[in-house]
Amino acid sequence: MSNGFDPFNDASLIVTHDVGNAYDAVVPPIVQTSLFTFTDYDDMIASYRGEKIRPIYTRGLNPTVRMFEEMLAKLEGAEDAIGFASGMSAISSTVLSFVGPGDRIVAVRHLYPDAFRLFGTFFKRMNIEVTYVDGRDEEEVARALPGAKLLYLESPTSWVMETHDIAALAALARSHGVITTIDNSWASPIFQQPISLGVDLVLHSASKYLGGHSDVVAGVVAGSKELIGRIRAEAYPYLGGKLSPFDAWLLIRGLRTLPIRMKAHEQSALAVARRLQAHEAVETVCHPGLANQLAPGLTGTSGLFSFIFRDGIDIRKFSDHLKLFRLGVSWGGHESLIVPGDVVLSQKAQPNSAVAFGISSRSVRLHVGLEGTEALWSDLEAAIAAATG
Repeated sequence: MSNGFDPFNDASLIVTHDVGNAYDAVVPPIVQTSLFTFTDYDDMIASYRGEKIRPIYTRGLNPTVRMFEEMLAKLEGAEDAIGFASGMSAISSTVLSFVGPGDRIVAVRHLYPDAFRLFGTFFKRMNIEVTYVDGRDEEEVARALPGAKLLYLESPTSWVMETHDIAALAALARSHGVITTIDNSWASPIFQQPISLGVDLVLHSASKYLGGHSDVVAGVVAGSKELIGRIRAEAYPYLGGKLSPFDAWLLIRGLRTLPIRMKAHEQSALAVARRLQAHEAVETVCHPGLANQLAPGLTGTSGLFSFIFRDGIDIRKFSDHLKLFRLGVSWGGHESLIVPGDVVLSQKAQPNSAVAFGISSRSVRLHVGLEGTEALWSDLEAAIAAATG
């Protein structure tokens, strides 16, 4: 069920916390403190007993962090949310709250590379099994689900941008008593709201579009009060990946411009993707917006996609000739970035695992930023010309 939020016409969920800020500040002040004191013994003991919910220590609860969590929960149509110091902290804390030694996870293929490495190294040492499936094949997913504890999704997936019918996969998981988690960093809650599609937990690398300015590293998970409460009680206090008040403040700033930024990324990236698709030097463009229609539940597209060059293109020359596009591993900020697939394939940490991501040595991942479509296309076109022949 949709939460009824129109990201381009309803700003109420983004500015709802502006009323009642300390000192009547239009921007909420940062509560930059490590701990909070109590008025008396009864106040302290009631808080420790859980009879009163209030900040005690910033590793557990902080007003600035809580403001961000509440804003994100509303954007995702969730009951609650919890912030983390990184996207990987959000992933690890979430999964370890529901999965233990001897359990099994079903995950779609072509995951975010560090999530794949986490599953294949640390989780393997914990005797947690991971079964990888083609998320587009619902019968394959259904065969893998019996006996699993968690279904882990991305849609679109990293690099190759495969999309799935999230509602159908979530329904399959629920029929087997399996909790569903999805990484929604690519689409953001502006273009995809998985809670409305039946997903239990939605996580983000908040370093990406939620922050939007390449100046914060953070993560967040949204879901029901029961499931978020379990994460908050079982993993969050002890793994220590807490979100700092200042980073939460930066994320609040990012959420205010998220709808506008996502529309600009979408328009520019689609224009670039279509021109690349028509270019003779390009074999394939992996962008969900180039299909005849978007996947169910996906209402728009972001600025991240990949393409594969035809044989004969010197990718080193292409990369080094670019002026506006910079070589960089992240995405979601105002700047345009590229990552050549061959660089990922050469990575020392589990180099062969890149095959599982669907990465070709002739592929390039682009993040189309906010510099302007024509300027970005001119930059790409000149670099392709320099790398041809």
